[in-house]
Amino acid sequence: MKTYKKPIILLFIFLATAFNASAQFSLGGGTTSTVTGRITAIIMDSLTKKPVDYASISLIKVKDNKSVNGGVTDAKGKVVLQNVVPDEYKLTVGFMGYKTRTLNVKTTPEKPDHNTGIIYISPIAGNLKEVEITGQKALIENKVDKLVYNAEQDITNAGGDATDVMRKVPMLSVDINGNVQLRGSSVRVLINGKPSGTMANSVADALKMIPAEQIKSVEVITSPSAKYDAEGSGGIINIITKKKTAEGVSGSINTTVGTRSNNGNFSLNAKTGRLSVNGNLGLNQAYPQNSKVVTFNSATIDGVTNTVLQDGYSKWSRVGYNGSFGLDYDVNAYNNFSTTVKMNRFSNGGPGSSDILRNGIASTNFRDMDMSFNNLDWNVDYRKTSKKEGEEFSVSAQLSTGRNGSDFTNRFTSAGIPDVVILGHNTGKNNEYTLQTDYTYPFSKTTTLETGLKGIFRNIISDYDQSAQDFDYDQNVAAAYGVMGFKLSKKITVKAGLRAEYTKIGGLAGNTFNFDNDYFNLFPSMVISQTLKAMTTLKLSYNRRVQRPSLFYLNPFRNESDVFNPMEGNPKLSPELSDNIELGYSTFIKGSVINVSMFYRNTQNVIESAIRPIVDNGISKNLTTYINVGTSQSYGFNVFGSYNPKPKWTLMANLGLNTYEINNAENNINTGTFLNYTAFARSAYALPGGWSTELWGVLNAPKRTFQGKTDMMYFYGGAVKKEILKKKATIGLNVLNPINRDLNIKTTNTTANSIQRTDIHYPLRSFGLNFSYNFGKINYNAQSKKKKGINNDDLKKDEQQGAGQMGGGGLK
Repeated sequence: MKTYKKPIILLFIFLATAFNASAQFSLGGGTTSTVTGRITAIIMDSLTKKPVDYASISLIKVKDNKSVNGGVTDAKGKVVLQNVVPDEYKLTVGFMGYKTRTLNVKTTPEKPDHNTGIIYISPIAGNLKEVEITGQKALIENKVDKLVYNAEQDITNAGGDATDVMRKVPMLSVDINGNVQLRGSSVRVLINGKPSGTMANSVADALKMIPAEQIKSVEVITSPSAKYDAEGSGGIINIITKKKTAEGVSGSINTTVGTRSNNGNFSLNAKTGRLSVNGNLGLNQAYPQNSKVVTFNSATIDGVTNTVLQDGYSKWSRVGYNGSFGLDYDVNAYNNFSTTVKMNRFSNGGPGSSDILRNGIASTNFRDMDMSFNNLDWNVDYRKTSKKEGEEFSVSAQLSTGRNGSDFTNRFTSAGIPDVVILGHNTGKNNEYTLQTDYTYPFSKTTTLETGLKGIFRNIISDYDQSAQDFDYDQNVAAAYGVMGFKLSKKITVKAGLRAEYTKIGGLAGNTFNFDNDYFNLFPSMVISQTLKAMTTLKLSYNRRVQRPSLFYLNPFRNESDVFNPMEGNPKLSPELSDNIELGYSTFIKGSVINVSMFYRNTQNVIESAIRPIVDNGISKNLTTYINVGTSQSYGFNVFGSYNPKPKWTLMANLGLNTYEINNAENNINTGTFLNYTAFARSAYALPGGWSTELWGVLNAPKRTFQGKTDMMYFYGGAVKKEILKKKATIGLNVLNPINRDLNIKTTNTTANSIQRTDIHYPLRSFGLNFSYNFGKINYNAQSKKKKGINNDDLKKDEQQGAGQMGGGGLK
């Protein structure tokens, strides 16, 4: 197919323009110094002689009084400033409640490294109490375009996985499968600003493979600027992992053994001089468990009503592993190359059976289902900075390739009738190539320009029929953006931008349906942030977003693992377009964090699942597919609060509400207005001797679609952990729903002439023992270069990813 020619030509034009525009920004490094060193310091309280963590360090060049480097101290009061060019500096140490301390520091080409030793800072009289609680403020940070949850400051995360971390992040809701939503909408999840093939297939499964100890912070970007891909109506979640930049070898081991699942992860990191390498290997296994599944169908076609009642079980399991290898090399202080390879494989499936009563006739169904996901991601990045602080140029390339399989067997038995066997097979291949370049230029300390170009070239082939039919789909996107950030006053900051995207789509579905489409869109964005007083911020933002359907929604393969409730995609889907307005307020009051946001979202061509009755081979069925159902207007707000009754006791709560409404005059659809809500509460207490405890609970309101409703559900858990081996290791016990054995999930979909009801009883109660150990020379907070890279946040994913086909009882 040749649908990609036009975007490729456009991309080369874009790239040529970018390189010509930055001709004076030499990629060869010019006369920049290749001799750099590091400055090390330990900050301590002059009275208590204890380390001061999260103290701010600034390195200022003496001759021009400009700040050239900086960082924050770790839990031991230590900070390392890397890539310091030999010169004379002033080292400034600042922390709320303490007097600012300044020292003179000089490094030379002969002695580029400098260890200042211990620097004592003195508390301001009368402010000792505020100093004690300041550490809690670092748990949540409110920035001009995002909210940041600093997971590394939360000791109760030890022994868990990324799903446990996500439950504690403001504005996010996590269902029992690990699916993440932001204010009622699905989100794009990135790792260090980059997409992942594993995330593209199943966010829930991928999150279970990331140990909590590896996570430095989680960024919640509710109003992404034009710098990001325009895809993702709900927003973007960016997981930042800890950077191990200390010289030498370090690593970690994390493992959990439980009644529901087992997890293991091993990571190893090595750094010598300007070269650092890292590797990671993870494993996840969920035990097979019986889930009781009851479904009822009623369909009326040509005046004849057929009913089917299925009462049985599914016994699904999950096995997955992932591995990665990364290499990072600093050519000099201004040029950096890095590359990362990630491989992932997951497998879901298992047997099941049901007693069937169809129009009063009894039979039995024996079934088996297996789904596999295989992905490889390879990134290559080049980054160049200059002597001008904040100036940066980067070029990134990414290859993502995946191969997914779906196989099922259905055997029906009935007295006096020969057995009927139905087989199904689908193999999907997804290849994606991305090239992008970004350039940041600071006109001053308060004004910065960000520009960039990007090309994404996708090809999807899905063999979905025994007669060798397939689905061949091309989607190519060429994009350019510009974002300007500046200060209107000392207290008002503005970040405004515009993104242009050209999309070309073409393909073949089966032997009958050809499609070819292209469209051009402009996506503006703006954020205005005002500091009302110290630690209090008010933000107003607007952006336009698009949500293109992914393979899950497009693939016309008919999955008949449940014969009476088959599923298939729709290659004729149009993308969603949404306009978003948000008003946010954040403040810190005596160690407490309060964040309140209100939003309005208008979305056209909303994509939702839809059922319709059909007759196939003489059997009445309710077919589930996907359609552009209409226009949605949603209002909502979110409240997050964190309070410390005592220095080591943290109470957190999050409440989100949003309205649901779909209108389509052409198809006579008007759902009315419904209220959705999610709630999360958590109590964590750090006890003497390295002990910590935690209790938490999640409540999800009924979820609506234009045809149906999933009933309310809740789940809860707790943990106790102990630091051992001189705080290098933790051991703990986690419990989930210890009182209630099952989670009951009920879903009802209704049309004018059909009903589909599903009732699942999933055994949720579980107990797990976890252990984590860090070894080697570890310094997570060392100053590291901010890497640029590929960030494809542009496909609408199945909201039930990781659920393992809930209709088949596959909750994990």
